[in-house]
Amino acid sequence: MVDGDIPADELAAFEEYRAMVEGTNISPQTLLATDYLNHFNEIVMLFDMLPDMPDMIEECKAWQPKDYKAHFADSTFRDKQLAIEAYDRVPSKFRAPFEETVAQINTLILEGIDRIDREIAAGAGEDQLREHCTALARAAQLLMDCASANIHGTARTMDQAEIDGLLG
Repeated sequence: MVDGDIPADELAAFEEYRAMVEGTNISPQTLLATDYLNHFNEIVMLFDMLPDMPDMIEECKAWQPKDYKAHFADSTFRDKQLAIEAYDRVPSKFRAPFEETVAQINTLILEGIDRIDREIAAGAGEDQLREHCTALARAAQLLMDCASANIHGTARTMDQAEIDGLLG
């Protein structure tokens, strides 16, 4: 390991792409871009709207996880091709916690949508729905904050007990 615990076999490509991402919205520290989190921002906004508009559950159910490269392939992000190429050069010390956090967000959202869909179908009241949607949105936002920290070089992830604690 060299240069801050980046394995030698990852370092050359990482350094090459660090120079290429200078002046873009891609972090030169990790080669990751926060624009990816927009994929999750959309569904969190829907969660906030659900208690007042339960029929929006259909839009929530249409949401699907999208991996990093697919997000950028479909985006209007100015440097999307560079973001896609740089992802393969993200050192494992940054990529592993980021991918773990993204997997947690995806699981949380999909399970949350399923739970709220069942509650709506069972006739849950607006107060109960608001409580659950708020808890789900808050947990998703905290995980997104974790992913943002990963994008900026922090290795922190949340364990399942922390996530469960957020949902009450």
